[in-house]
Amino acid sequence: MKRYIGEIGLLLVAVIWGTGFVAGAVSLETLTPYQVMAIRFIIAACIMSVLFMKHFRALNRSAVGAGIVLGVFLFLAFMLQTVGLQYTTPSKNAFLTAVNVVIVPFIGYVLYRRRLEKYGLIGAFLAIIGVGILSVEMKLSLNIGDGLTLLCAVCFAFHIFFTCEYVKKHPPIGLTIVQMITASVLSLLIVLFKGEALHVNLDITGLLAATYLGVFSTTLAFLLQTIAQKYTTETKAAIILSTEALFGTLFSVLILHEVLTTRMVIGSVLILMAIITAETKLNFLPSKKETVSHR
Repeated sequence: MKRYIGEIGLLLVAVIWGTGFVAGAVSLETLTPYQVMAIRFIIAACIMSVLFMKHFRALNRSAVGAGIVLGVFLFLAFMLQTVGLQYTTPSKNAFLTAVNVVIVPFIGYVLYRRRLEKYGLIGAFLAIIGVGILSVEMKLSLNIGDGLTLLCAVCFAFHIFFTCEYVKKHPPIGLTIVQMITASVLSLLIVLFKGEALHVNLDITGLLAATYLGVFSTTLAFLLQTIAQKYTTETKAAIILSTEALFGTLFSVLILHEVLTTRMVIGSVLILMAIITAETKLNFLPSKKETVSHR
């Protein structure tokens, strides 16, 4: 069991994030996207600051700056995802968000001229087709919620990319705390600017759903991800975390009784194939040499 502790931990993260799509949809029935954002990030920032204050105090100026950059991308990603969820279904929101895994290699190429591998290109091609089938309506127009969710995937891709860069130089828990504080401040500023601070709907269901996002989908999930990734490889981590899209769809069907169409299934499968192809390079398939030797 200890051998697979990292994989089990990341799978639990994916399950939690999958339920988060449902909780997000429920919270948006009574709260605005920015109120949901503020609640989830303020809760996460408070919990992490209290539990890991010594990690926060040990941060230098460079680490704080890195955490702020990550916090801005995290805020933009969740904002676009939450707002997009108002105009699309939780399952589509989940799968389109997962496209971020395929985008990451292209960020490395553009910023640092890192070589693009053929499997990354194949994955990107499959993802584009999948997104088209999943998101483009019969009138050949993108749903605004799908478009916002795709932008969310781009922001998550930048967040993942820069996290990999910064975590080599700075403590991960400290970076996570700064991220949450930054995202909570930005969310609160928008709520105040839009005048939504004094108009919070006190419906218990919506507030509980937003609190769930803060405690489980944000605080617990990000901490668990940080710890679990110490016990497995980056490739395995990316593959396992990408299954949040599957869990998002599963819980949407089971809890919200969402109806799956054939087009949604085909598009979702193609996007999942794109993620697996890009991350595994199909190493799990037997090579020609192995096939010949078996014969």
